[in-house]
Order: sequence, then C-alpha cells, then structure tokens
Amino acid sequence: MIAAIKPAGSNTRGLLAYLYGPGRHDEHLDPHLVAAFAMLGMPDPGRDEHATLTELGHHLDEPVRLRNSEFGKPVTDHVWHCPVRAAPEDRYLSDAEWGEIAQRIVQAASIAPEGDDLACRWIAVRHADDHIHILATTVREDGRRPKLHDSGTRVGDACREIEKDYGLRRLKKGDRTGTRRPTQAEIHKADRLGWEQTSREWLQDRIRAAIPHATSTEQLLAYLEAGDILVKPRRGPSGDLLGYAVGRPGDLNKDGEQIYHPGGKIAPDLSLPKLKARLETSTPEEHPTARRNRPATAWHQATEALNTLHTEMTGTSADDGGDARAQAHITALGELIEATAQKAPADIRAQLHAASRTFARAQRSQIRAEDRAAHALRSAARDIVNTATGPDGSALATLTAALLWAAILAARWHEAKGHAHQADAARQAVQHLQAAADDALSPTLTELAARPSKEETRRILANDVRAAVPEHAERILSDPGWPALATVLADAEAGGHKPHQLLKEAAARRELGTAHRPALVLITRIQHTSRNPAPNRRAEAARLRSTAARGGGQQPFVAQPPVTPARLPNRSRR
Repeated sequence: MIAAIKPAGSNTRGLLAYLYGPGRHDEHLDPHLVAAFAMLGMPDPGRDEHATLTELGHHLDEPVRLRNSEFGKPVTDHVWHCPVRAAPEDRYLSDAEWGEIAQRIVQAASIAPEGDDLACRWIAVRHADDHIHILATTVREDGRRPKLHDSGTRVGDACREIEKDYGLRRLKKGDRTGTRRPTQAEIHKADRLGWEQTSREWLQDRIRAAIPHATSTEQLLAYLEAGDILVKPRRGPSGDLLGYAVGRPGDLNKDGEQIYHPGGKIAPDLSLPKLKARLETSTPEEHPTARRNRPATAWHQATEALNTLHTEMTGTSADDGGDARAQAHITALGELIEATAQKAPADIRAQLHAASRTFARAQRSQIRAEDRAAHALRSAARDIVNTATGPDGSALATLTAALLWAAILAARWHEAKGHAHQADAARQAVQHLQAAADDALSPTLTELAARPSKEETRRILANDVRAAVPEHAERILSDPGWPALATVLADAEAGGHKPHQLLKEAAARRELGTAHRPALVLITRIQHTSRNPAPNRRAEAARLRSTAARGGGQQPFVAQPPVTPARLPNRSRR
C-alpha cells in the first residue's frame, strides 16, 4: 500500500472538484465519502443530490477562515492531500475497510491524533476500487497548525502495519534514499508527447550515463550540454558553482517556458555536493608494482579492479570505516556497469543498460560513502568509456562475469545491513547481468568447442580439478561446460601456468557454491589470469639477489622469458 502525500495546496474547492469529477480519462466511478472527521451531517455530493462541492468546501475550510480573520497573515497552504493506493494484486477492500485505513493514516500524519477533539477537519473520498484520496485542511479547531514534520515517514510506517493487519502485499520500509515517483501529471504528459519516460526519469538516465566521462562537476555539466541537455548552473559572485538544474528539450510548462529540475530532485545522489564528492576526490598515488603488473587494456584493468571487491565488502567492519568504503565501491560499481554498457557490443548492450538502470537504487543508502576508497573502480569506468576500441570476446566475457559476481556481493552486503530496497535492486541487476554474461561467453564457448582437448588430457586435468577444488569437483566435471574448461586449462598449461594453481586461485576469487554453471565461472576467471606468461620464479629470484647485492635500491623491472613448460602427456604418470 502506497500513501503519497502531495505538496500543500490552497484551493479546497478545486481539489474537491477533481475528486468528485470524472477524472482526466473518465476513470472516476461513483465518487463518495468513506470516512471523515465527523460523518454525521457531513455533506456528500456523491450520494446526496442536494449537497454541493461548495458546501463541502466551506465546511472543511471553516477553521481556516476563523484563523485568517483573527490573524493578520492569512494561511494559504492549508490543503493536505494524500492518495492511498492498494497493490494491483491486493484483494477488494470494502468502504468500511477503506474508512478504517483512512482513520489510521490521518492519525499517523498528526492530522487527527487519536482522542484529539480539536484536530484538523478531513474527509476520505473513494472513486475507484483500488484507492482513496484523503483531503484535510491543516488548521485545527483551536486555530493552531498541526505538526506535520516527518509525516511521510510516519504514514509509511502506518502503511506497513496496515498491510500486515489487512493481509495485503507487504512493501519494504522506506529509508529516504529513493527517487520521487513520477506524478500522474508527469506520466500523462509523457504519454501525450509520445515519450517513453517522464522528464525526470529521462534526465536521470543521461546524468548517470555522463558520470563516467567526467572528473569534475564542471566537466560533467559541459558533457551534458554537449549532449543537448539544457543546463542551468547556479553560481556565486566569485563564479563558483553552487548548484545546477537540467531540462529536457521540449518539456515546457503551460506558459511555454522551459522546465528545469534541480539535480537533487531528480535523485538524491545527483545533487551537486554528492556529485562533487564522487567526481572530485583526490587521486591516490599508484604503487609502481601495481602499474607494472596492470593488464594492458581497459577491459582487463576493470576486471583487476573488481578482483579486490570481495575483500572490500567482507574484510572490514563498520568500526574501522568498512561500511563507508563498501558503499563507495558499490556506488562506483554502478558507474562501471554503465560504462561497460556504453561500449559493449549491441547484442548485450540492452541487458547491461537494464542492469545499470536497476542497480542505481543500490548505489545509495543511508551509509555515507568514502568515495576515495573506490578510486580504482571509478578510474576503470573512465578508462572504458574513453577507450577507442571494444573488447575482444574473452575480455568481455571475463568482465561481465566479474560484474555479475560484484553485483551478487553488493546484494548480499545490502541484505546483511538491512537495506531492503537496495538489496532488491541489486538482485534485479544480477538477473540482467547473468543474461549479459551468458551472451558474452557464448562466442568463447563456440570457439573452444571447435578445438576440444584429447580424452587423455581431460582425464589428467580432471585430477587437477579434484585436487584443487574437491568440494565442487563433481559439479564442475558434470557441467556441460567442462570440455571447454579443459581446453582453457590446457591452453594455460601450454603458456607455462599450473592448472592446479589456476583452479585454486579462480575458486578463491569467486565462490562456486551458488554458481549455476561452475565450469563457466572458472573459464572466465582462468582466461583472465592466464592471459600473461607465467612468472619465471628463478629469474625473479636472481633479480632480487642482484638488487640486494647493489644495496637494496629498487631497479627497473625487466620481463624474463618463461621457462619452457612440460607438455601435458608427461604428467600422465602422476
């Protein structure tokens, strides 16, 4: 059940005309009162042919007129309006039940506290099976104004109790981090203009798509303007940016003027301060070893950045700032999903865009993110959107699989923290990412199937699987993807890697217990790990000894050729 409190109004009679009228599309049927502050003698234009809307409006406004006559400054924001709607799958509620629900809503909002004989005047009008409208005038009988601060939260809590008591669909408790729902006026306007999205939804998608392209808020606004988004910055006398609003071309008000929406009204995390924190955090100095070992392409760099996510999400506690760092990584993960969607091939782009859109809700919670902690993920997203070439098949498959696992980790973290809306959003994104990962891996599987390894080779490699991951070995070996995994392991061994070690490393980076196809998970992980030649341990040891002999100073790294590996048949005697 959803109760949406509208902005305060000033025209009681005008709102009554809408509630008792035919509706904008003739959707209002049999409008009538189901509850009121005092039903006895209450005029009901829907059931009494002699009652008028003007009479009902005067009756509700009487405390307002009395207050205005006694005080110099009149009350002009006295109309409180709250539609209350049941879910489509909920059972039919009688007038008496809707009346009881309305009573509980006005009590929770402090419009009419229980037992208060001097409370505000209110009515509840029903003109459809699935919802009512509550109208109140916010001047009490004693002339005082009700305390409506945080009424939305209290009403939301009351709705959760109502759902439980009446056996209705149970919704999740709000946490004030969600975006505003489109109004009926916005929805009808989009339909009228042939738009698939309302203006605020359309603008939100484009701002989120622009974030990976920018390193400052000024750069972000410039990117939006270049993309035909109307931008209205608000600056101080010094020229500093103090705020911004954006508009959709063709979105005009009744006077033909362009409509602008402040960023914070589009989504809570798109306000100027929140964007500054995400885009303008200082860049940590990169360790020379990290630069030396970093993969050559942006796609592999992104996968490397995601490899640390498990530690960030599970290896710290709230006491040492772990929650703030985890939330920062989840926020940056959303940017990386969006960046990948923009550069991915057309056949998986739609699923990635859908994942990015649904994951946006998981990117924000009541935990304030420590944005500096997620520099690696955010840099990976920027590198991807700025790369000139798309990924090869194996790189794309590896990255989408890594994004899938990262979203699963995000869903688990949010669930553990009690973030119901965020966990649900992450789980929805997981479904889209799973479809994208399956499609991305398909060409790789086709290529591997064209060159299957020999039966003897698969038998030897099966022993490696049983030794490296004994708890998952039978699921891996019975997976239809096992022949392809065997080919990948054979390729890796030919490149100087040890299959047993690769399997252990891959299993440690992504737990396999919940994987639907464990062999496919291992394929993407092992291909990513084995793309570089295996390290030559003897050459590295010699280099370290030479460095120590020269006084321990750090020397430039010189890559050494790998040791020629033993061929697979030589392992058959194990």
